[in-house]
Formats: sequence, C-alpha cells, structure tokens
Amino acid sequence: MKRLRRPSRLPIDPYILLLLGTVGLAALFPARGAGADVASGASTAAIAFLFFLYGARLSTGEAMDGLRHWRLHVTVLACTFVVFPLLGLAARGLVPTLLSRPLYQGLLFLTLVPSTIQSSIAFTSIARGNVPAAICAGSFSSMVGIVVTPLLAAALLGNSGGGLSADSLLAIVLQLLVPFVAGQVLRRWIGGFVARHKRILGLVDRGSILLVVYTAFSEGMVRGIWHQVSVARLGALLAVEAVLLAVMLALTWYGARALRFGRADRIAIQFAGSKKSLASGLPMAGVLFGAHASLAVLPLMLFHQMQLMVCAVIAKRRARDPLTAREAADPATGGDGGTGGDGGTGAAARAVGTRTG
Repeated sequence: MKRLRRPSRLPIDPYILLLLGTVGLAALFPARGAGADVASGASTAAIAFLFFLYGARLSTGEAMDGLRHWRLHVTVLACTFVVFPLLGLAARGLVPTLLSRPLYQGLLFLTLVPSTIQSSIAFTSIARGNVPAAICAGSFSSMVGIVVTPLLAAALLGNSGGGLSADSLLAIVLQLLVPFVAGQVLRRWIGGFVARHKRILGLVDRGSILLVVYTAFSEGMVRGIWHQVSVARLGALLAVEAVLLAVMLALTWYGARALRFGRADRIAIQFAGSKKSLASGLPMAGVLFGAHASLAVLPLMLFHQMQLMVCAVIAKRRARDPLTAREAADPATGGDGGTGGDGGTGAAARAVGTRTG
C-alpha cells in the first residue's frame, strides 16, 4: 500500500487560519475597558504605519509609466469601483429575505474596496498573463481606493454604516492618506531599506491586520453584535458572494474579450478586476464603521478566501491553454499584450514591491 502523504499545500490560506484564530481569541478574550483603549490606539498606529509602508514601497515615477497601457487600467478601475458597487446595490433586493441589513451593509462595503496586488500578480503569473500590467493595475487601484472607497461608502452607505460622516472621512485622510503620502515623500531615502527587508516588513503588514481584526471583533463581542447573525444567514451570505464572484469573473473575462484585449491582458484584467483587497478593506472598515466593523468585515473575509480558492483553480486551467506563436515569442507578458502592449509597465514590474492582498 502506498504511504499517505500530507498535501504540499493546504486548500486554505494559512493566513486565513490566523485571521479565524484571531476572531476566536476576540470571542473568548475580548478587549474591555482600558485594554480596549490600548488595543484601539495600537490598531490606529498600526494602520497608519501599514499605509506608510505601502507608500514607501511604491515607485511613483515608474508605476506611472504603466499609464501607457491606460485602457487596461481604466477597465480594471471600472470593474472595481463601478461594476462591483452596482452589483452591490442590486443585492439590496435580498434584504431581509436572504441577508440581514448589517450583513448587506458589509457586502456593499466589500464591493467598494480596492483590488489586490499580491494575489493578482501571483495568479496572473501562473496563468501566463501580463504580469507587469497586473502589478500596475493593482497599484493604481490601491492608490485610487484610499480616496474613492471612503467617498463611495459615504455616498452609498450613509450614516447607516455606523457613523460615516465628515469626521470619518477626515479620519481616513489622516490615518491612511497622509501616511501613504509621507511614505511616497520619504521613499527616496528609505525605499532601499524597505526593499531589502520586505519579508520582515511583510510580517508587520500581516500583524497590523490581525490587530485590526482583534480590535474590531472585540468591540463587536462587547456590544453583543454577533447575536444578530445566524447560521442560515451566514450560509445565505456565502451563496450570494459565490454568485457575485462568478458574475465578476465572467464579466472581466468576456468583457475584456469584447473590448478586443489580447489573452495576456484579459488574464490580468480578470484577476485584478474580480478581486478585493483584505489588506486595504480591513483598516478602512475599522475607521468607517467603528463598533459595527466586525460585521462589516465578515463578508470581506469570506469573499477573500473564496476568491483565492476559485482563482487558484482558474489560473491553473489558464496555464494549460495553448499559446499562439506570437504569444510564445513574448515571454515577458505571457501573451500579445492586447492593445498596444504594456508600455512602461515592465519597469514598474521590477520596481513595485508586492504586498498582502
């Protein structure tokens, strides 16, 4: 008999297990009183430092070279900040039959956050797509999302989201945008250090997000928010998110084909345009939703794991697609580059560091 072997890769992202463990820790030992104040202050500082690192990692000049492939980036931004929110608004008809109002608000918030960088690049590379374009598309989405996501949340969620107001928008600017800009300004002096220690700083990224999750879910436990969620509601949420992901994967692939993008560009558009960033969404939810953040981030956490598992399967299938002679001759992008190639995105591919998606 053959000896059973442990699979080389877990079907679930280990980081998701850490996130779930953090939720469990918050459920058993939620921060209260002075401990809650300390956790909240540490979470605020961690978020600011997180976005400072994002700014320090991104080479603005070389990333802007990617604008030469502007049609692809506009397409990804439209999918992220137009098509996704429209589908989120359409899901309003599922309340209260399938989704409770708090879960729907979290689902709508999910549709407003930026795209990923790291996982979009990884899946685009596996599928032999336009990797430089995926890097720039994810980077542009993250930069735009710092401003656009809070504005969309204020417009579409209003005060029902847990206190979305001018003060909340100011908090976003001070906590996210200002550190990001500071990182960009100081990149000239610290960019090399950040690049050399990106593995260690990546642990800071993930640790910061875990702290945000613990703080948000602790406050939710103290306020008794979780008593509002039933197993049936969670099952309905998973089903709705599965449909949402399927629709976006189909729209990005066949829509890009209708817009006459080449295979490599379609792959980049599909993976960058159908995914949502946990790293960007969690800090924003903490600022925007306050005490309601635990329910607001639940749909995003579930969608994040779902998109990783589904896109991993799609990327492997795309990798088996036969290449044309022209595509095989251009290994840098994995394809013909669609409408005019990736322009200056090759430089950006060498310069832009990846981060947690």
